[in-house]
Amino acid sequence: MIHPSRPRRRPGPHALLLFCAGWLTAVLGGTCQAAAANPVDLYLPDAPPLSMPGPATGHGIVGDATLKAAALAGVDVNLILQPWPRAQLSVRDGSNHLIIPLSRTPDREAHYTWIAPIMSMDRAFFSLGAPVDSFEQARKTYRRIAVGMGSAQEQKLRDEGFADGQIYPVKIGENPAQLLLLGRVDAWFNGVPETRYIWRGVSDRPLQMSPPLMNTDLYLACSRVCDAALVQRLRRVIEDLRNDGTLKRIADAYLDETSGSLAK
Repeated sequence: MIHPSRPRRRPGPHALLLFCAGWLTAVLGGTCQAAAANPVDLYLPDAPPLSMPGPATGHGIVGDATLKAAALAGVDVNLILQPWPRAQLSVRDGSNHLIIPLSRTPDREAHYTWIAPIMSMDRAFFSLGAPVDSFEQARKTYRRIAVGMGSAQEQKLRDEGFADGQIYPVKIGENPAQLLLLGRVDAWFNGVPETRYIWRGVSDRPLQMSPPLMNTDLYLACSRVCDAALVQRLRRVIEDLRNDGTLKRIADAYLDETSGSLAK
């Protein structure tokens, strides 16, 4: 539940505080409590092991870290699952909406309030054939590359000059691993921990990986218009969780090996 560090400024603030704290609490207390209990919307994709909306097996590395930080900060959250491009627009154009796991990239920088990094993530090309070692080689080798729609890695391919026909955007939550197995795409450009997590549940065929060719921090972010007290409270708690090793323990619980390093 959100507990602002000081009451919001409204007409007649001293009178309102007296009403809520004094003998008129019985009359107005319900209204004050209801306002304080409003949850903050938290947008996330179904992108294991980073974030998962379902409660059965946890909410993923960034999801679990965010929910733990929110609980410690006294912030009640309402989980919202939307297609990733729409979720980004909802948060960007709204106010006081949270979103995870959002890569901090130059094209997004001005559109969000960046609360704190949870972890950093490498991206690479994955294929069933011989791996490439550069973007240049990938442009020459792959006819069609699966990539998450609206993701930072989709934008990276466009920035690196890949033709529109080479880029095959898929909705986050769909299974590009199956597309790779069926030969509908030649490669998959994606985060290392997410790809390894998904692949082990799909096939035991060897999956070839290029060297990491992209790295960004995955953030808990907020709308550009975001309550400063909320931002500071969450930022402080996440740093505490980083310093006491909690973030690393959460990541280790999902990953068999270190395929994503914690942001420093």
